[in-house]
Amino acid sequence: MRFALLLLILIPVVELTVLIQVGAKIGSLTTIALVFVTAIVGLALIRHQGFETSRKAQEKMRRGELPASEMAEGFMLAFAGVCLLIPGFVTDAVGALLLISPLRRAVASSVSLDFMKKRMNMRAHWSHRDSQGNFTQGDIIEGEYRSESEKNDHIEKK
Repeated sequence: MRFALLLLILIPVVELTVLIQVGAKIGSLTTIALVFVTAIVGLALIRHQGFETSRKAQEKMRRGELPASEMAEGFMLAFAGVCLLIPGFVTDAVGALLLISPLRRAVASSVSLDFMKKRMNMRAHWSHRDSQGNFTQGDIIEGEYRSESEKNDHIEKK
């Protein structure tokens, strides 16, 4: 929570500082035009790459595979879009980095792999719920069961 608040305060301060410095060097109208151009070009690239990522995810689902890395890539493309829409050069740089396919794929693979590892570890350590519905640690015991009415039906038929 504190980290998010810190980011919410720092990002505009950094962006304004950079915008003022760039505006002093190349002029205010040129700076504003550059901010608009990066947003338009970035969004066009995100749209194209988003369709490509969606197509890959659908192809994986048709094969019966889990499109985890494609989903992570989709979230990163959405984040890149938000970064490109925020006026400023620092967030544009972050958004542009996320538009580089090999970099995005590497990050997406890493994120999806970490997610799967954490999920598997959680399943290994937490096996069942107690009477209040909370997960408790214990061994998984597999087996079959019959209800009492099925037992009585089976005995009566003999």
